Amino acid sequence: MIFTGGAVELHGHRGARGLRPENTLAGFAHALELGVDAIELDVGITADGVVVLNHDQVLSPVTLADTAPARPGDPLFPYVGRAIRDLTLEQVKTLEAGVRRPRGDDDPFVLTQLPVPGTSLPTLAEACALLSGAYDVVLAVELKTDPSWPDADVERFTAAVAEVLEEFGLTGRSRLLAFDWRVLTAAQRHAPAAGRVALVERRTLVPDSPWLAGMAPDDPAGSAMKIGATALSPEHHLTTPVLVDEAQTLALPVVVWTVNEPEEMSRFIGYGVDAIVTDYPDRLRTVFAEHRLPLPRPMAAPIPQ
Repeated sequence: MIFTGGAVELHGHRGARGLRPENTLAGFAHALELGVDAIELDVGITADGVVVLNHDQVLSPVTLADTAPARPGDPLFPYVGRAIRDLTLEQVKTLEAGVRRPRGDDDPFVLTQLPVPGTSLPTLAEACALLSGAYDVVLAVELKTDPSWPDADVERFTAAVAEVLEEFGLTGRSRLLAFDWRVLTAAQRHAPAAGRVALVERRTLVPDSPWLAGMAPDDPAGSAMKIGATALSPEHHLTTPVLVDEAQTLALPVVVWTVNEPEEMSRFIGYGVDAIVTDYPDRLRTVFAEHRLPLPRPMAAPIPQ
């Protein structure tokens, strides 16, 4: 999936996290209705091998709540606080994912996110079914692993994601994202037609980093190119004009994340980034309009019942 030269892409983070519950069909539908170039989403894999959407490997009480056990007397209930890899799809599907429950008063999203009670975590297949009709929209699928995962598990997970994308004919307009760069090498084998996005943040760019599959942390753009990435995606704290220039000189588009304030959006547009990831697609659309940048077209996306 090639970036459009000369334009800046608008990516909805976890759908539209600032406006609707994250990684849900309701959030994706709202992002499509606003108009985005790409929808970023996070995936994990259940104990029975199903790819499901969720940001954290361990189920968080901020975004999820238990309802009832999948079966009476289930010894693993309650499920919140457990790893997705330890639960089956049947157990994951009991969780309420439509109401944010912040632990303190400093959660910015609780003030702007519209709850959608009765929402469950979707499978990747369910998300693909919704997004397959949005013909212009890229799927930016982040695979949630970490250096503690055995290589075989990373390979199996990547293959499972690739299989779902292929089933829906979405490989060619998908990008696979990872902080754990072993995913990028596995993606070359299992989804060669998909983009491969090297994610970096300050904690992964350290000496002898276990995240970078043996690549050097002091040259993120060059290392991303060597590992076979087709784009570099640094956190906004790391994104400087020098890094943007270094990456683009290597023909690596730069996708900066996560940018929510209009002045910061304008700053990164000035840096010449290729895409901006935001929790607030509505704000970024306003900034795009102010800069006379092309706006992705809104599209209706009814949520499957």
